[in-house]
Amino acid sequence: MAAVTEAPPPLAPTTPDKKPPRRRGRLTPYWLLLPGLLWLVIFFALPMIYQASTSVQQGSLEQGYKVTWHFATYWDALSEYWPQFLRSVMYAASATVLCLLLGYPLAYLIAFRAGRWRNLIMILVIAPFFTSFLIRTLAWKTILADGGPVVGALNTLHVLDVTNWLGWTAGDRVLATPLAVVCGLTYNFLPFMILPLYTSLERIDGRLHEAAGDLYARPWTTFRKVTFPLSMPGVVSGTLLTFIPAAGDYVNAELLGSTDTRMIGNVIQTQFLRILDYPTAAALSFILMAAILLMVTIYIRKSGTEDLV
Repeated sequence: MAAVTEAPPPLAPTTPDKKPPRRRGRLTPYWLLLPGLLWLVIFFALPMIYQASTSVQQGSLEQGYKVTWHFATYWDALSEYWPQFLRSVMYAASATVLCLLLGYPLAYLIAFRAGRWRNLIMILVIAPFFTSFLIRTLAWKTILADGGPVVGALNTLHVLDVTNWLGWTAGDRVLATPLAVVCGLTYNFLPFMILPLYTSLERIDGRLHEAAGDLYARPWTTFRKVTFPLSMPGVVSGTLLTFIPAAGDYVNAELLGSTDTRMIGNVIQTQFLRILDYPTAAALSFILMAAILLMVTIYIRKSGTEDLV
Protein backbone atom coordinates (compact mmCIF):
# COMPACT_ATOMS: atom_id res chain seq x y z
CA MET A 1 0.00 0.00 0.00
CA ALA A 2 1.24 3.37 -0.89
CA ALA A 3 1.21 5.81 1.95
CA VAL A 4 -0.43 9.03 1.02
CA THR A 5 1.29 11.96 2.62
CA GLU A 6 0.13 15.50 2.62
CA ALA A 7 2.49 18.33 1.95
CA PRO A 8 3.12 20.52 4.98
CA PRO A 9 1.40 23.89 4.97
CA PRO A 10 3.48 26.73 3.69
CA LEU A 11 5.30 28.69 6.36
CA ALA A 12 4.02 32.15 7.16
CA PRO A 13 6.34 34.86 5.99
CA THR A 14 8.57 36.07 8.81
CA THR A 15 8.39 39.70 9.72
CA PRO A 16 11.09 41.62 11.53
CA ASP A 17 10.58 42.12 15.25
CA LYS A 18 8.93 45.40 15.97
CA LYS A 19 10.11 47.57 18.82
CA PRO A 20 7.62 47.86 21.70
CA PRO A 21 5.63 51.03 21.50
CA ARG A 22 7.09 53.83 23.51
CA ARG A 23 5.24 54.38 26.71
CA ARG A 24 3.39 57.60 26.64
CA GLY A 25 3.36 59.86 29.60
CA ARG A 26 6.74 58.70 30.91
CA LEU A 27 7.66 62.30 31.66
CA THR A 28 4.33 63.13 33.28
CA PRO A 29 5.55 62.64 36.89
CA TYR A 30 8.45 65.01 36.25
CA TRP A 31 6.12 67.64 34.84
CA LEU A 32 3.97 67.29 37.94
CA LEU A 33 7.02 67.78 40.15
CA LEU A 34 8.19 70.83 38.24
CA PRO A 35 5.97 73.44 40.02
CA GLY A 36 7.07 72.22 43.44
CA LEU A 37 10.72 72.20 42.42
CA LEU A 38 10.44 75.72 41.03
CA TRP A 39 8.79 76.86 44.26
CA LEU A 40 11.65 75.38 46.33
CA VAL A 41 14.31 76.90 44.09
CA ILE A 42 12.77 80.40 43.99
CA PHE A 43 11.59 80.72 47.60
CA PHE A 44 14.11 78.49 49.41
CA ALA A 45 17.33 77.83 47.51
CA LEU A 46 17.85 81.33 46.11
CA PRO A 47 17.20 83.11 49.45
CA MET A 48 19.59 80.65 51.13
CA ILE A 49 22.29 81.45 48.58
CA TYR A 50 21.68 85.16 49.03
CA GLN A 51 21.93 84.89 52.82
CA ALA A 52 25.09 82.81 52.50
CA SER A 53 26.68 85.56 50.41
CA THR A 54 25.47 88.18 52.89
CA SER A 55 27.14 86.39 55.80
CA VAL A 56 30.61 86.84 54.23
CA GLN A 57 30.15 90.49 53.28
CA GLN A 58 31.59 93.63 54.86
CA GLY A 59 30.46 97.22 54.74
CA SER A 60 27.60 99.35 55.99
CA LEU A 61 24.09 100.25 54.96
CA GLU A 62 25.22 103.70 53.78
CA GLN A 63 28.29 102.57 51.84
CA GLY A 64 26.90 99.24 50.75
CA TYR A 65 28.02 95.67 51.38
CA LYS A 66 30.59 93.75 49.34
CA VAL A 67 31.49 90.07 49.36
CA THR A 68 34.95 89.87 50.95
CA TRP A 69 34.73 86.25 52.18
CA HIS A 70 35.00 87.48 55.76
CA PHE A 71 34.33 84.18 57.55
CA ALA A 72 35.40 85.68 60.86
CA THR A 73 31.84 86.99 61.16
CA TYR A 74 30.73 83.48 62.11
CA TRP A 75 33.23 83.20 64.94
CA ASP A 76 32.49 86.72 66.19
CA ALA A 77 28.73 86.06 66.19
CA LEU A 78 29.10 82.73 67.98
CA SER A 79 31.52 84.01 70.60
CA GLU A 80 29.27 86.97 71.42
CA TYR A 81 25.86 85.31 71.37
CA TRP A 82 26.56 81.75 72.55
CA PRO A 83 24.46 82.28 75.75
CA GLN A 84 21.40 82.95 73.60
CA PHE A 85 22.12 79.78 71.61
CA LEU A 86 22.29 77.67 74.75
CA ARG A 87 19.18 79.34 76.15
CA SER A 88 17.24 78.64 72.96
CA VAL A 89 18.21 74.96 73.01
CA MET A 90 17.32 74.67 76.71
CA TYR A 91 13.92 76.37 76.32
CA ALA A 92 13.09 74.36 73.18
CA ALA A 93 14.12 71.07 74.82
CA SER A 94 12.07 71.84 77.94
CA ALA A 95 9.00 72.71 75.87
CA THR A 96 9.47 69.55 73.78
CA VAL A 97 9.61 67.33 76.87
CA LEU A 98 6.51 69.00 78.32
CA CYS A 99 4.66 68.62 75.03
CA LEU A 100 5.54 64.93 74.94
CA LEU A 101 4.41 64.37 78.54
CA LEU A 102 1.15 66.21 77.92
CA GLY A 103 0.52 65.10 74.36
CA TYR A 104 1.16 61.37 74.58
CA PRO A 105 -1.65 60.59 77.08
CA LEU A 106 -4.07 62.74 75.09
CA ALA A 107 -3.09 61.12 71.79
CA TYR A 108 -3.45 57.68 73.41
CA LEU A 109 -6.90 58.65 74.67
CA ILE A 110 -8.00 59.82 71.23
CA ALA A 111 -6.65 56.73 69.48
CA PHE A 112 -7.95 54.00 71.83
CA ARG A 113 -10.47 55.40 74.30
CA ALA A 114 -12.26 58.37 72.75
CA GLY A 115 -14.94 56.42 70.89
CA ARG A 116 -17.61 58.68 69.48
CA TRP A 117 -15.91 61.73 71.08
CA ARG A 118 -12.81 61.33 68.90
CA ASN A 119 -13.75 63.94 66.32
CA LEU A 120 -14.73 66.47 68.97
CA ILE A 121 -11.44 66.06 70.82
CA MET A 122 -9.51 66.38 67.59
CA ILE A 123 -11.31 69.66 66.83
CA LEU A 124 -10.38 70.92 70.29
CA VAL A 125 -6.75 69.99 69.67
CA ILE A 126 -6.53 71.99 66.44
CA ALA A 127 -8.78 74.80 67.69
CA PRO A 128 -5.80 77.06 68.58
CA PHE A 129 -4.92 77.14 64.88
CA PHE A 130 -8.16 79.02 64.25
CA THR A 131 -6.64 82.12 65.85
CA SER A 132 -3.45 84.03 65.23
CA PHE A 133 -0.18 82.87 66.78
CA LEU A 134 0.27 86.39 68.16
CA ILE A 135 -3.17 86.45 69.78
CA ARG A 136 -2.59 83.07 71.43
CA THR A 137 0.69 84.28 72.88
CA LEU A 138 -0.78 87.55 74.12
CA ALA A 139 -3.50 85.60 75.90
CA TRP A 140 -0.85 84.07 78.13
CA LYS A 141 0.03 87.52 79.45
CA THR A 142 -3.46 87.61 80.94
CA ILE A 143 -3.29 84.01 82.15
CA LEU A 144 0.04 84.53 83.92
CA ALA A 145 -0.67 88.06 85.14
CA ASP A 146 0.56 89.02 88.58
CA GLY A 147 -2.09 88.38 91.19
CA GLY A 148 -4.13 86.26 88.79
CA PRO A 149 -5.71 82.90 89.63
CA VAL A 150 -2.90 80.88 88.04
CA VAL A 151 -0.17 82.61 90.01
CA GLY A 152 -2.29 82.36 93.15
CA ALA A 153 -2.78 78.62 92.66
CA LEU A 154 0.94 78.11 92.08
CA ASN A 155 1.67 79.99 95.28
CA THR A 156 -0.85 77.92 97.23
CA LEU A 157 0.67 74.68 95.95
CA HIS A 158 4.20 76.01 96.65
CA VAL A 159 5.15 75.39 93.04
CA LEU A 160 6.79 78.79 92.78
CA ASP A 161 9.10 77.87 95.64
CA VAL A 162 10.51 75.07 93.50
CA THR A 163 10.69 77.18 90.31
CA ASN A 164 12.37 80.00 92.24
CA TRP A 165 14.99 77.54 93.49
CA LEU A 166 15.53 76.37 89.91
CA GLY A 167 15.80 79.95 88.68
CA TRP A 168 12.77 79.69 86.41
CA THR A 169 10.74 82.36 88.25
CA ALA A 170 11.47 85.36 90.44
CA GLY A 171 9.53 85.73 93.68
CA ASP A 172 5.77 85.71 93.12
CA ARG A 173 6.09 86.78 89.51
CA VAL A 174 5.77 84.44 86.53
CA LEU A 175 5.69 86.88 83.64
CA ALA A 176 9.06 87.96 82.24
CA THR A 177 10.64 84.72 83.49
CA PRO A 178 11.87 81.55 81.76
CA LEU A 179 8.81 79.67 83.01
CA ALA A 180 6.49 82.02 81.12
CA VAL A 181 8.48 81.58 77.89
CA VAL A 182 8.46 77.77 78.20
CA CYS A 183 4.72 77.79 78.95
CA GLY A 184 4.08 79.84 75.82
CA LEU A 185 6.24 77.54 73.69
CA THR A 186 4.52 74.46 75.10
CA TYR A 187 1.04 75.77 74.44
CA ASN A 188 1.74 77.03 70.92
CA PHE A 189 3.50 73.86 69.72
CA LEU A 190 1.53 71.20 71.60
CA PRO A 191 -0.72 70.38 68.59
CA PHE A 192 2.41 69.62 66.54
CA MET A 193 3.18 66.90 69.06
CA ILE A 194 -0.33 65.46 69.44
CA LEU A 195 -1.17 65.02 65.75
CA PRO A 196 1.84 62.84 64.77
CA LEU A 197 1.44 60.82 67.96
CA TYR A 198 -2.23 60.19 67.24
CA THR A 199 -1.49 59.18 63.65
CA SER A 200 1.17 56.72 64.79
CA LEU A 201 -0.95 55.24 67.59
CA GLU A 202 -3.98 54.85 65.33
CA ARG A 203 -1.95 52.62 62.98
CA ILE A 204 -1.28 50.06 65.72
CA ASP A 205 -3.30 46.89 65.21
CA GLY A 206 -5.53 46.31 68.24
CA ARG A 207 -5.01 42.57 67.91
CA LEU A 208 -1.46 43.07 69.15
CA HIS A 209 -2.82 44.34 72.46
CA GLU A 210 -5.16 41.35 72.63
CA ALA A 211 -2.27 39.00 71.94
CA ALA A 212 -0.24 40.60 74.71
CA GLY A 213 -3.17 40.15 77.09
CA ASP A 214 -3.50 36.50 76.07
CA LEU A 215 0.15 36.08 77.04
CA TYR A 216 -0.70 37.44 80.52
CA ALA A 217 1.09 40.75 79.98
CA ARG A 218 0.06 43.49 82.36
CA PRO A 219 -1.13 46.83 80.94
CA TRP A 220 2.16 48.55 81.75
CA THR A 221 4.13 45.72 80.14
CA THR A 222 1.92 45.91 77.04
CA PHE A 223 2.52 49.63 76.80
CA ARG A 224 6.27 49.28 77.30
CA LYS A 225 6.77 46.32 74.98
CA VAL A 226 4.12 46.93 72.30
CA THR A 227 2.49 50.35 72.25
CA PHE A 228 5.42 52.68 72.85
CA PRO A 229 7.90 50.96 70.48
CA LEU A 230 5.32 50.94 67.68
CA SER A 231 4.55 54.62 68.30
CA MET A 232 8.21 55.70 68.03
CA PRO A 233 7.75 57.16 64.51
CA GLY A 234 5.13 59.51 65.97
CA VAL A 235 7.35 60.35 68.93
CA VAL A 236 10.27 61.22 66.66
CA SER A 237 8.11 63.25 64.27
CA GLY A 238 6.36 65.09 67.09
CA THR A 239 9.56 66.00 68.90
CA LEU A 240 11.14 67.27 65.69
CA LEU A 241 8.08 69.32 64.75
CA THR A 242 8.14 70.84 68.24
CA PHE A 243 11.83 71.35 68.87
CA ILE A 244 12.85 72.83 65.51
CA PRO A 245 10.39 75.78 65.41
CA ALA A 246 10.67 76.31 69.17
CA ALA A 247 14.46 76.72 68.96
CA GLY A 248 14.11 79.51 66.41
CA ASP A 249 11.05 81.17 67.93
CA TYR A 250 11.21 84.78 69.08
CA VAL A 251 7.56 85.77 69.66
CA ASN A 252 7.15 84.01 73.01
CA ALA A 253 10.43 85.35 74.39
CA GLU A 254 9.54 88.83 73.15
CA LEU A 255 6.02 88.97 74.61
CA LEU A 256 6.30 86.75 77.69
CA GLY A 257 9.95 87.17 78.62
CA SER A 258 12.46 89.90 79.36
CA THR A 259 15.96 90.89 78.33
CA ASP A 260 17.27 88.02 80.46
CA THR A 261 15.22 85.44 78.55
CA ARG A 262 16.08 86.48 75.00
CA MET A 263 16.50 83.63 72.57
CA ILE A 264 18.65 83.54 69.45
CA GLY A 265 15.59 84.35 67.33
CA ASN A 266 15.30 87.68 69.15
CA VAL A 267 18.95 88.42 68.45
CA ILE A 268 18.55 87.66 64.73
CA GLN A 269 15.44 89.82 64.55
CA THR A 270 17.25 92.71 66.25
CA GLN A 271 20.28 92.41 63.97
CA PHE A 272 18.12 92.38 60.86
CA LEU A 273 15.50 95.01 61.72
CA ARG A 274 17.04 97.36 64.30
CA ILE A 275 20.82 97.29 64.20
CA LEU A 276 20.79 96.55 60.46
CA ASP A 277 23.91 94.38 60.74
CA TYR A 278 22.98 92.00 57.94
CA PRO A 279 26.20 89.91 57.85
CA THR A 280 25.99 89.10 61.56
CA ALA A 281 22.29 88.28 61.30
CA ALA A 282 22.89 85.99 58.33
CA ALA A 283 25.80 84.27 60.09
CA LEU A 284 23.67 83.69 63.19
CA SER A 285 20.93 82.19 61.03
CA PHE A 286 23.32 79.74 59.40
CA ILE A 287 24.90 78.79 62.73
CA LEU A 288 21.43 78.07 64.14
CA MET A 289 20.48 76.04 61.06
CA ALA A 290 23.72 74.02 61.21
CA ALA A 291 23.33 73.35 64.93
CA ILE A 292 19.73 72.18 64.57
CA LEU A 293 20.62 70.02 61.56
CA LEU A 294 23.43 68.34 63.52
CA MET A 295 21.23 67.69 66.55
CA VAL A 296 18.37 66.37 64.42
CA THR A 297 20.70 64.02 62.52
CA ILE A 298 22.13 62.57 65.72
CA TYR A 299 18.66 62.29 67.27
CA ILE A 300 17.19 60.40 64.31
CA ARG A 301 20.10 57.96 64.24
CA LYS A 302 19.94 57.36 67.98
CA SER A 303 16.15 56.94 67.98
CA GLY A 304 16.45 53.69 66.06
CA THR A 305 13.63 54.41 63.60
CA GLU A 306 13.59 55.73 60.05
CA ASP A 307 9.83 55.45 59.58
CA LEU A 308 8.57 58.94 60.30
CA VAL A 309 4.89 59.84 60.26
